[in-house]
Amino acid sequence: MIWLVPSVTGSTNASAADPIKIGAVLPFSGGVELYGAQAKLGLDLAAADINAAGGILGRPVEIIYRDDGTRPNIAAEAARKIVEEDGVLAVVGPITSQNLDAIVPVLASHKTPLLYATNYEGGKCNRYMFALNTVPNQELASLLPYMTQSFGKDYFLLGADRDWPHRMFDAAEPLIAKLGGKVVGKQYTLGAEKDFASLSEQVAASKAKVLLYALKGDGMQFIPYAAGKGLFRTVTVGFLGLTEADLKVFGGKIDDIYAAVPFVVASDDPKAKAFVAKARAKAGPDMAISNYVVMHYNTLTALKGAIEKAGKVDKEAVVDALPGLTFASPSGPMTIGKDHHTTMNMFLAKTKGPDLVQVRALGEIAPESGCKPEALAR
Repeated sequence: MIWLVPSVTGSTNASAADPIKIGAVLPFSGGVELYGAQAKLGLDLAAADINAAGGILGRPVEIIYRDDGTRPNIAAEAARKIVEEDGVLAVVGPITSQNLDAIVPVLASHKTPLLYATNYEGGKCNRYMFALNTVPNQELASLLPYMTQSFGKDYFLLGADRDWPHRMFDAAEPLIAKLGGKVVGKQYTLGAEKDFASLSEQVAASKAKVLLYALKGDGMQFIPYAAGKGLFRTVTVGFLGLTEADLKVFGGKIDDIYAAVPFVVASDDPKAKAFVAKARAKAGPDMAISNYVVMHYNTLTALKGAIEKAGKVDKEAVVDALPGLTFASPSGPMTIGKDHHTTMNMFLAKTKGPDLVQVRALGEIAPESGCKPEALAR
Protein backbone atom coordinates (compact mmCIF):
# COMPACT_ATOMS: atom_id res chain seq x y z
CA MET A 1 0.00 0.00 0.00
CA ILE A 2 1.47 3.37 -1.01
CA TRP A 3 -0.16 6.67 -0.12
CA LEU A 4 1.12 10.09 -1.08
CA VAL A 5 0.45 13.34 0.72
CA PRO A 6 0.12 15.90 -2.09
CA SER A 7 2.71 18.68 -2.05
CA VAL A 8 1.50 22.16 -1.24
CA THR A 9 3.52 25.01 -2.72
CA GLY A 10 3.02 28.36 -4.31
CA SER A 11 6.30 28.20 -6.25
CA THR A 12 6.30 28.18 -10.05
CA ASN A 13 10.01 27.30 -10.28
CA ALA A 14 10.22 23.62 -11.29
CA SER A 15 13.50 22.84 -9.55
CA ALA A 16 12.48 24.67 -6.36
CA ALA A 17 9.17 22.83 -6.41
CA ASP A 18 10.73 19.36 -6.50
CA PRO A 19 9.44 17.75 -3.30
CA ILE A 20 11.56 16.38 -0.50
CA LYS A 21 10.26 12.83 -0.18
CA ILE A 22 9.94 11.40 3.33
CA GLY A 23 8.97 7.76 3.77
CA ALA A 24 6.73 6.34 6.49
CA VAL A 25 6.67 2.60 7.18
CA LEU A 26 3.70 2.12 9.51
CA PRO A 27 1.05 -0.49 10.38
CA PHE A 28 -2.17 0.01 8.46
CA SER A 29 -3.09 -3.68 8.86
CA GLY A 30 -2.08 -6.64 11.00
CA GLY A 31 -3.33 -5.70 14.45
CA VAL A 32 -1.90 -2.35 15.57
CA GLU A 33 -3.30 -0.16 12.81
CA LEU A 34 -4.85 2.05 15.52
CA TYR A 35 -1.36 3.40 16.19
CA GLY A 36 -0.52 3.58 12.49
CA ALA A 37 -3.49 5.89 12.02
CA GLN A 38 -2.31 8.06 14.94
CA ALA A 39 1.17 8.32 13.41
CA LYS A 40 -0.21 9.15 9.96
CA LEU A 41 -2.36 11.93 11.37
CA GLY A 42 0.69 13.51 13.01
CA LEU A 43 2.76 13.27 9.84
CA ASP A 44 -0.02 14.69 7.67
CA LEU A 45 -0.45 17.64 10.03
CA ALA A 46 3.28 18.33 10.04
CA ALA A 47 3.58 18.14 6.26
CA ALA A 48 0.66 20.54 5.85
CA ASP A 49 2.13 23.02 8.34
CA ILE A 50 5.60 22.89 6.79
CA ASN A 51 4.30 23.30 3.25
CA ALA A 52 1.96 26.13 4.21
CA ALA A 53 4.99 27.96 5.64
CA GLY A 54 7.01 27.58 2.44
CA GLY A 55 8.46 24.10 2.81
CA ILE A 56 12.09 23.28 3.63
CA LEU A 57 14.76 25.30 1.85
CA GLY A 58 11.97 26.41 -0.48
CA ARG A 59 10.89 22.87 -1.34
CA PRO A 60 7.65 21.15 -0.32
CA VAL A 61 7.51 17.94 1.70
CA GLU A 62 5.85 14.83 0.31
CA ILE A 63 5.07 11.86 2.57
CA ILE A 64 5.08 8.39 1.01
CA TYR A 65 3.39 5.72 3.10
CA ARG A 66 3.93 1.97 3.01
CA ASP A 67 2.09 -0.58 5.15
CA ASP A 68 4.30 -2.79 7.33
CA GLY A 69 1.45 -5.21 8.05
CA THR A 70 2.62 -5.41 11.69
CA ARG A 71 4.98 -8.16 10.45
CA PRO A 72 8.80 -7.92 10.44
CA ASN A 73 9.27 -9.48 6.99
CA ILE A 74 6.74 -7.10 5.43
CA ALA A 75 8.34 -4.17 7.26
CA ALA A 76 11.83 -5.01 5.99
CA GLU A 77 10.62 -5.25 2.40
CA ALA A 78 8.60 -2.03 2.73
CA ALA A 79 11.71 -0.26 4.04
CA ARG A 80 13.78 -1.51 1.13
CA LYS A 81 11.21 -0.47 -1.45
CA ILE A 82 10.58 2.94 0.05
CA VAL A 83 14.27 3.77 -0.34
CA GLU A 84 15.06 2.00 -3.61
CA GLU A 85 11.82 2.62 -5.49
CA ASP A 86 10.44 5.79 -3.90
CA GLY A 87 13.75 7.57 -3.37
CA VAL A 88 13.05 8.98 0.08
CA LEU A 89 15.47 11.13 2.05
CA ALA A 90 14.52 9.64 5.41
CA VAL A 91 12.01 7.21 6.94
CA VAL A 92 9.65 7.56 9.90
CA GLY A 93 8.35 4.47 11.70
CA PRO A 94 7.55 1.76 12.50
CA ILE A 95 5.47 1.17 15.66
CA THR A 96 6.44 -2.23 17.06
CA SER A 97 9.89 -3.19 18.39
CA GLN A 98 9.95 -6.32 16.23
CA ASN A 99 9.48 -4.26 13.09
CA LEU A 100 12.05 -1.77 14.30
CA ASP A 101 14.56 -4.60 14.60
CA ALA A 102 13.68 -5.63 11.06
CA ILE A 103 14.09 -2.29 9.34
CA VAL A 104 17.08 -0.74 11.14
CA PRO A 105 19.64 -2.91 9.29
CA VAL A 106 17.85 -2.33 5.98
CA LEU A 107 18.01 1.44 6.33
CA ALA A 108 21.55 1.34 7.71
CA SER A 109 22.67 -0.62 4.65
CA HIS A 110 21.07 2.09 2.48
CA LYS A 111 22.58 4.85 4.67
CA THR A 112 19.12 6.35 5.17
CA PRO A 113 18.12 8.05 8.45
CA LEU A 114 15.27 6.52 10.45
CA LEU A 115 13.24 8.56 12.95
CA TYR A 116 11.45 6.32 15.44
CA ALA A 117 8.67 8.06 17.38
CA THR A 118 7.34 5.18 19.50
CA ASN A 119 8.31 4.62 23.14
CA TYR A 120 10.65 1.65 23.25
CA GLU A 121 13.04 -0.37 25.40
CA GLY A 122 16.22 1.53 24.48
CA GLY A 123 19.57 0.13 23.47
CA LYS A 124 19.11 0.36 19.71
CA CYS A 125 22.36 2.05 18.73
CA ASN A 126 22.94 2.81 15.05
CA ARG A 127 24.32 5.79 13.17
CA TYR A 128 21.18 6.01 11.07
CA MET A 129 18.53 5.59 13.80
CA PHE A 130 17.14 8.40 15.99
CA ALA A 131 14.62 7.84 18.80
CA LEU A 132 12.13 10.68 19.37
CA ASN A 133 10.02 9.10 22.09
CA THR A 134 10.74 7.74 25.57
CA VAL A 135 13.07 5.03 26.80
CA PRO A 136 12.43 3.28 30.15
CA ASN A 137 13.98 5.78 32.55
CA GLN A 138 11.96 8.68 31.14
CA GLU A 139 8.71 7.01 32.15
CA LEU A 140 9.89 5.30 35.32
CA ALA A 141 12.11 7.93 36.97
CA SER A 142 9.13 10.05 38.00
CA LEU A 143 6.26 7.58 37.90
CA LEU A 144 7.73 5.13 40.44
CA PRO A 145 8.55 7.69 43.16
CA TYR A 146 5.04 9.11 42.90
CA MET A 147 3.40 5.68 43.03
CA THR A 148 5.56 4.56 45.96
CA GLN A 149 4.99 7.69 48.00
CA SER A 150 1.29 7.91 47.23
CA PHE A 151 0.08 4.31 47.27
CA GLY A 152 2.61 1.95 48.83
CA LYS A 153 5.88 0.07 48.43
CA ASP A 154 4.69 -3.39 47.35
CA TYR A 155 4.60 -3.88 43.58
CA PHE A 156 3.18 -6.51 41.26
CA LEU A 157 4.64 -6.39 37.71
CA LEU A 158 2.33 -7.61 34.95
CA GLY A 159 3.38 -7.45 31.32
CA ALA A 160 3.48 -9.11 27.93
CA ASP A 161 6.26 -11.62 27.30
CA ARG A 162 8.01 -9.33 24.81
CA ASP A 163 11.18 -7.21 24.73
CA TRP A 164 9.66 -3.91 25.80
CA PRO A 165 7.89 -5.10 29.01
CA HIS A 166 10.96 -7.15 30.00
CA ARG A 167 13.24 -4.16 29.56
CA MET A 168 10.82 -1.84 31.35
CA PHE A 169 10.60 -4.19 34.32
CA ASP A 170 14.39 -4.77 34.32
CA ALA A 171 14.77 -0.99 34.66
CA ALA A 172 11.95 -0.71 37.22
CA GLU A 173 13.11 -3.32 39.74
CA PRO A 174 16.32 -1.57 40.92
CA LEU A 175 14.44 1.76 41.06
CA ILE A 176 11.73 0.18 43.21
CA ALA A 177 14.40 -1.27 45.54
CA LYS A 178 16.16 2.11 45.75
CA LEU A 179 12.86 3.67 46.81
CA GLY A 180 12.57 1.12 49.62
CA GLY A 181 9.93 -0.86 47.76
CA LYS A 182 9.59 -4.55 47.03
CA VAL A 183 8.39 -6.60 44.07
CA VAL A 184 5.93 -9.09 45.58
CA GLY A 185 4.92 -10.66 42.27
CA LYS A 186 5.76 -10.67 38.58
CA GLN A 187 3.98 -12.32 35.68
CA TYR A 188 4.46 -12.25 31.91
CA THR A 189 1.63 -13.31 29.63
CA LEU A 190 1.14 -13.80 25.91
CA GLY A 191 -1.29 -10.88 25.83
CA ALA A 192 -3.94 -13.01 24.14
CA GLU A 193 -5.75 -14.21 27.25
CA LYS A 194 -9.53 -14.03 27.41
CA ASP A 195 -9.98 -15.36 30.96
CA PHE A 196 -8.38 -13.08 33.56
CA ALA A 197 -9.68 -14.75 36.73
CA SER A 198 -6.41 -16.40 37.75
CA LEU A 199 -4.33 -13.29 37.01
CA SER A 200 -6.66 -11.10 39.04
CA GLU A 201 -6.56 -13.57 41.93
CA GLN A 202 -2.76 -13.74 41.72
CA VAL A 203 -2.43 -9.96 42.01
CA ALA A 204 -4.92 -9.82 44.88
CA ALA A 205 -3.17 -12.63 46.76
CA SER A 206 0.18 -10.83 46.52
CA LYS A 207 -1.17 -7.95 48.66
CA ALA A 208 0.51 -5.53 46.25
CA LYS A 209 -0.38 -1.86 46.54
CA VAL A 210 0.80 -0.92 43.05
CA LEU A 211 0.28 -2.84 39.82
CA LEU A 212 2.94 -1.86 37.29
CA TYR A 213 1.28 -2.75 34.01
CA ALA A 214 2.77 -3.25 30.53
CA LEU A 215 0.18 -5.23 28.63
CA LYS A 216 -1.74 -4.14 25.53
CA GLY A 217 -3.77 -5.83 22.81
CA ASP A 218 -6.33 -8.26 24.23
CA GLY A 219 -4.50 -7.97 27.56
CA MET A 220 -6.00 -4.51 28.01
CA GLN A 221 -9.25 -6.22 28.92
CA PHE A 222 -7.64 -7.23 32.21
CA ILE A 223 -8.20 -3.69 33.50
CA PRO A 224 -12.03 -3.60 33.20
CA TYR A 225 -12.21 -7.23 34.40
CA ALA A 226 -10.12 -6.51 37.50
CA ALA A 227 -12.07 -3.30 38.16
CA GLY A 228 -15.29 -5.28 38.08
CA LYS A 229 -13.86 -7.68 40.65
CA GLY A 230 -13.00 -4.81 42.98
CA LEU A 231 -9.23 -5.27 42.72
CA PHE A 232 -8.57 -1.56 42.38
CA ARG A 233 -10.07 -0.78 45.74
CA THR A 234 -6.71 -1.85 47.22
CA VAL A 235 -4.35 -1.73 44.20
CA THR A 236 -3.45 1.32 42.05
CA VAL A 237 -2.27 0.90 38.48
CA GLY A 238 0.83 2.51 37.03
CA PHE A 239 0.35 1.91 33.30
CA LEU A 240 3.47 1.95 31.12
CA GLY A 241 3.00 3.27 27.59
CA LEU A 242 -0.60 4.38 28.12
CA THR A 243 -2.05 6.69 25.46
CA GLU A 244 -5.40 8.36 24.95
CA ALA A 245 -6.01 5.98 22.05
CA ASP A 246 -6.19 3.11 24.57
CA LEU A 247 -8.86 4.62 26.81
CA LYS A 248 -11.93 3.32 24.98
CA VAL A 249 -11.18 -0.09 26.49
CA PHE A 250 -11.96 1.35 29.92
CA GLY A 251 -15.30 2.78 28.78
CA GLY A 252 -14.68 6.01 30.69
CA LYS A 253 -15.45 4.19 33.95
CA ILE A 254 -12.02 3.56 35.49
CA ASP A 255 -10.40 6.57 37.12
CA ASP A 256 -6.96 7.02 38.68
CA ILE A 257 -4.79 4.85 36.46
CA TYR A 258 -1.45 6.67 36.38
CA ALA A 259 1.11 7.09 33.59
CA ALA A 260 4.14 9.21 32.72
CA VAL A 261 3.70 10.55 29.19
CA PRO A 262 5.42 13.03 26.82
CA PHE A 263 2.20 14.85 25.95
CA VAL A 264 -1.26 15.21 27.51
CA VAL A 265 -4.06 15.80 25.03
CA ALA A 266 -6.27 17.37 27.72
CA SER A 267 -3.55 19.87 28.69
CA ASP A 268 -4.50 23.49 29.37
CA ASP A 269 -1.26 24.77 27.84
CA PRO A 270 -2.19 27.10 24.94
CA LYS A 271 0.26 25.52 22.47
CA ALA A 272 -0.97 22.03 23.31
CA LYS A 273 -4.62 23.11 23.06
CA ALA A 274 -4.03 24.70 19.65
CA PHE A 275 -2.34 21.56 18.34
CA VAL A 276 -5.10 19.28 19.64
CA ALA A 277 -7.81 21.49 18.12
CA LYS A 278 -6.08 21.30 14.75
CA ALA A 279 -5.68 17.52 15.05
CA ARG A 280 -9.33 17.04 15.99
CA ALA A 281 -10.46 19.17 13.05
CA LYS A 282 -8.52 16.97 10.64
CA ALA A 283 -9.28 13.63 12.30
CA GLY A 284 -13.01 14.08 12.80
CA PRO A 285 -15.08 13.30 15.88
CA ASP A 286 -14.65 9.51 15.93
CA MET A 287 -10.85 9.32 16.12
CA ALA A 288 -9.04 9.60 19.43
CA ILE A 289 -6.05 11.93 19.60
CA SER A 290 -3.05 10.62 21.52
CA ASN A 291 0.56 11.50 22.21
CA TYR A 292 1.46 9.30 19.22
CA VAL A 293 0.05 12.05 16.99
CA VAL A 294 2.29 14.77 18.40
CA MET A 295 5.38 12.55 18.64
CA HIS A 296 5.12 11.69 14.94
CA TYR A 297 4.40 15.33 14.11
CA ASN A 298 7.71 16.07 15.82
CA THR A 299 9.68 13.85 13.43
CA LEU A 300 9.10 16.19 10.50
CA THR A 301 9.85 19.23 12.67
CA ALA A 302 13.17 17.61 13.56
CA LEU A 303 13.93 16.73 9.95
CA LYS A 304 13.16 20.29 8.86
CA GLY A 305 15.52 21.62 11.51
CA ALA A 306 18.28 19.21 10.53
CA ILE A 307 17.99 19.97 6.80
CA GLU A 308 18.06 23.71 7.46
CA LYS A 309 21.00 23.29 9.84
CA ALA A 310 22.86 21.27 7.17
CA GLY A 311 21.87 23.73 4.47
CA LYS A 312 21.25 20.95 1.97
CA VAL A 313 19.03 17.95 1.29
CA ASP A 314 21.52 15.14 1.83
CA LYS A 315 21.21 11.96 3.91
CA GLU A 316 24.64 12.04 5.55
CA ALA A 317 24.35 15.76 6.21
CA VAL A 318 20.97 15.18 7.92
CA VAL A 319 22.44 12.37 10.04
CA ASP A 320 25.28 14.67 11.10
CA ALA A 321 22.90 17.56 11.83
CA LEU A 322 20.35 15.73 14.00
CA PRO A 323 22.56 15.15 17.11
CA GLY A 324 22.48 18.27 19.26
CA LEU A 325 19.42 19.67 17.49
CA THR A 326 16.85 21.43 19.68
CA PHE A 327 13.43 21.98 18.14
CA ALA A 328 10.02 23.21 19.23
CA SER A 329 7.19 20.79 19.98
CA PRO A 330 3.59 21.30 21.15
CA SER A 331 4.76 19.95 24.53
CA GLY A 332 7.86 22.14 24.74
CA PRO A 333 11.44 22.01 23.45
CA MET A 334 13.07 18.68 22.58
CA THR A 335 16.78 18.00 22.13
CA ILE A 336 18.29 15.08 20.25
CA GLY A 337 21.44 14.00 22.06
CA LYS A 338 24.71 12.70 20.72
CA ASP A 339 23.40 9.23 21.61
CA HIS A 340 20.58 9.77 19.04
CA HIS A 341 17.92 9.75 21.77
CA THR A 342 15.83 12.68 22.92
CA THR A 343 15.48 14.82 26.03
CA MET A 344 11.86 15.90 26.40
CA ASN A 345 9.29 17.24 28.82
CA MET A 346 7.36 14.56 30.66
CA PHE A 347 4.02 14.74 32.46
CA LEU A 348 2.38 12.68 35.17
CA ALA A 349 -1.18 11.94 34.11
CA LYS A 350 -4.13 9.84 35.25
CA THR A 351 -7.39 8.60 33.82
CA LYS A 352 -10.47 10.62 34.65
CA GLY A 353 -13.66 9.59 32.92
CA PRO A 354 -12.92 9.25 29.19
CA ASP A 355 -9.75 11.35 29.39
CA LEU A 356 -6.13 11.28 30.48
CA VAL A 357 -5.59 14.42 32.56
CA GLN A 358 -2.41 16.04 33.80
CA VAL A 359 -1.50 15.61 37.46
CA ARG A 360 1.77 17.52 37.30
CA ALA A 361 4.48 18.61 34.89
CA LEU A 362 7.69 16.66 35.47
CA GLY A 363 10.04 18.90 33.48
CA GLU A 364 12.70 17.81 31.02
CA ILE A 365 14.02 14.28 31.47
CA ALA A 366 17.10 13.09 29.61
CA PRO A 367 17.18 9.54 28.21
CA GLU A 368 19.40 6.77 29.48
CA SER A 369 19.63 5.05 26.12
CA GLY A 370 22.48 2.64 26.60
CA CYS A 371 24.15 4.06 23.47
CA LYS A 372 27.67 5.51 23.41
CA PRO A 373 28.00 8.54 21.14
CA GLU A 374 31.40 7.45 19.83
CA ALA A 375 29.83 4.25 18.47
CA LEU A 376 27.41 6.31 16.38
CA ALA A 377 29.94 8.48 14.60
CA ARG A 378 30.66 8.19 10.90
